[in-house]
Amino acid sequence: MTEAWEPQIEARAAKPQSRSFPVGLTVATAIALAILVGLGVWQLQRLKWKEGLLAHIAALQSAPARPLEPVLDALSQGRDVDFTRVTVSCPGIGAAPFVEMYGIIDGQAGARLISACAVASARYRTVLVDRGFVPDTVAARPAVDPAARAATTVTGVLRKPERGNPFTPPRSANHWYVRDAAAMARQLNAPEPAPYVLMAETVTSPEFKALVPAPLPTDIPNRHFEYAL
Repeated sequence: MTEAWEPQIEARAAKPQSRSFPVGLTVATAIALAILVGLGVWQLQRLKWKEGLLAHIAALQSAPARPLEPVLDALSQGRDVDFTRVTVSCPGIGAAPFVEMYGIIDGQAGARLISACAVASARYRTVLVDRGFVPDTVAARPAVDPAARAATTVTGVLRKPERGNPFTPPRSANHWYVRDAAAMARQLNAPEPAPYVLMAETVTSPEFKALVPAPLPTDIPNRHFEYAL
């Protein structure tokens, strides 16, 4: 009996097993591939945007500064003035009250001091001025005298304030984490503020050497092509 069954057993063993097509795995792979391709295309779009931004920044760094008031008038007419290099005379800016915004420059934490400057625009009466950066290793601050009226010419770059996100810490007392122009202006009692911040590239308090103007990042990374790959 054993010998009679052996050919049947061998035949069954030799019969190839049918395998079903892995539909689920194929669909999952196709979806993953589509997502990766989409991300790669998005990074290439970001690369084009970043190259244009860097070219714009390089051009403005050597561009002559324009009077601020006409630029603000153009802003009130719907023009985008982000990164426009301007100059303005600010009464009392060297001893003006300020709010502090957290910042990091070259790995060093510190505070950026932001004050209000009176302007003669047709639409706005003040503009906030980011006067520069003070590292945390310096506890002192510039003297404040609200009655000071000595004018200082400030040259710098207009920047659109950044928006916070769910991870932005709430401000406490005089410490801020985003340039909320409207809220900062209210705290500084600055009427009708422009919705942009003037990032000073010139000194506003010559007697306080620790306050260093820092209008633009010195090294803006551009690695979108690597991310696309």
